[in-house]
Amino acid sequence: MTKKYKTLRLILGDQLNANHSWYRTSSNDVLYLIAELKQEATYVKHHIQKLCAFFNAMEQFANALKASGHQLLHLNLEQTKQYQNLPNLLESLCQQYQIESLEYQQPDEYRLHRQLHNLTIQNSVTKTPVKIRCYDSEHFYLAPHEFKDYIKPNHHNRMESFYRKMRARFNILMKNDKPEGGRWNFDTQNRNKLTQQDLSEIPQPKIFTTDIQNIKQRIDKHKIPYFGHIDETLLWPSNRKQAYQLLEHFCKYCLPHFGTFQDAMTQNHEAAWTLYHSRLSFALNSKILSPRTVINRAIEAYRADPTIDIAQVEGFVRQILGWREYVRAVYWQNQDAYSSANFLKAKAKLPDYFWHGKTRMNCMSHAIKQSLDFAYAHHIQRLMITGNFCLLTGIDPAHVDEWYLGIYIDAIEWVEMPNTRGMSQFADGGWVATKPYCSSGNYINKMSDYCKDCHYDVKARTSADACPFNSLYWNFLDKHKDKLAKNPRLSMPYRNWNKMNQDMQTDIIDKAQDLMLHIEEL
Repeated sequence: MTKKYKTLRLILGDQLNANHSWYRTSSNDVLYLIAELKQEATYVKHHIQKLCAFFNAMEQFANALKASGHQLLHLNLEQTKQYQNLPNLLESLCQQYQIESLEYQQPDEYRLHRQLHNLTIQNSVTKTPVKIRCYDSEHFYLAPHEFKDYIKPNHHNRMESFYRKMRARFNILMKNDKPEGGRWNFDTQNRNKLTQQDLSEIPQPKIFTTDIQNIKQRIDKHKIPYFGHIDETLLWPSNRKQAYQLLEHFCKYCLPHFGTFQDAMTQNHEAAWTLYHSRLSFALNSKILSPRTVINRAIEAYRADPTIDIAQVEGFVRQILGWREYVRAVYWQNQDAYSSANFLKAKAKLPDYFWHGKTRMNCMSHAIKQSLDFAYAHHIQRLMITGNFCLLTGIDPAHVDEWYLGIYIDAIEWVEMPNTRGMSQFADGGWVATKPYCSSGNYINKMSDYCKDCHYDVKARTSADACPFNSLYWNFLDKHKDKLAKNPRLSMPYRNWNKMNQDMQTDIIDKAQDLMLHIEEL
């Protein structure tokens, strides 16, 4: 006979927060649920490392809860294959275990919020509604009801202002109500290119070797579509112990130069895919680690290690306390409006090389192949290489959205969509960014060593071997001048464009249009 429980508590795959108040006491009347669902594995085509990482982390979290004395039901793809979606599964389990109340933590994705918020279940025995209650995830600094105090919907909200408010409110890197170091932001010190000497000092990345063969076999058996590469083991942290180890590695070896080289890119080092970045985003976004834990430990390391200066730790804190909290609030304040935003009316198709990386553009090839190999690229590779290319060539933001959401291990819609449609593609018209983040090949050459080994000439605009980013950049500005020319942050490039003679402008536009006609051949 099936055991009865009073309460069913749902734990989503990105809610692996062991410090949640739910787990402070155990009860035989409470059944926890962690489930692999085809719905979650297929709402977009994911990188295989992303699928394996989430399923493995869910399994390890389930085992940890069981070991702590909690009643837990961990269902894999085989056990949930009969259920069309999450509501169907929950309704079935509520009937099976005669559940009186269903509890869940606030989802971070709007699509899951809709499913759970609109859910109604009737107890088949008592003929009364199952009580459904939503709890906070107890992970972020800001609670959902506070978003309106920081972010105005359908409007530009300056991240720097948001960040300063957060610093002051939570007393982080503050001294007597003033920012530590005398400045709020040290970003101007964090834009260095890696020299040959710098390359010799890059630390080896901390990686893990968690066996995921059974998980991959299960994914293959159930014909879950995916792309990207994976070996027999997972290199990403998928439990608290591993996540803390990665955090310690970052604080000891990477934080001393994190800020200085956070925008740098290179192809000439075996650790080129990690450099000085923390790679804690998967652990944070799955809630294995809390942002408070990460920020507090980084500041503690800064206080104890004289080789870590304020610019390094401030740049790191800004990524988490500033940007991460900011994009979440922007996402929720705009909700459905983001999924259809297309301010620049872009409609081109994503080129095929986004799925294999075989292109003569060296920067694009490196960034895409790295993403396929590791399910990871750092923010400048995402913004100024692949994102920049999509923006300049007018790729439909829906296609860009889908690619970014699928390929990166840390990509969950709440953080991915404002970054993609807002910061990267300017599809929101300026809710996030004050200008489109676009550039010619000059910026890529300035911040990387990609250009020296490229088939294309970064200094040329219209020749047969000219860097595609050059003509595409000027063509983009010309094409969208009605919408962008009055933007004060674009006044200089528009002045430079207007200084060119008509023949030069025509040649550049003709070159760009030819490139877009043959975009698959670049």
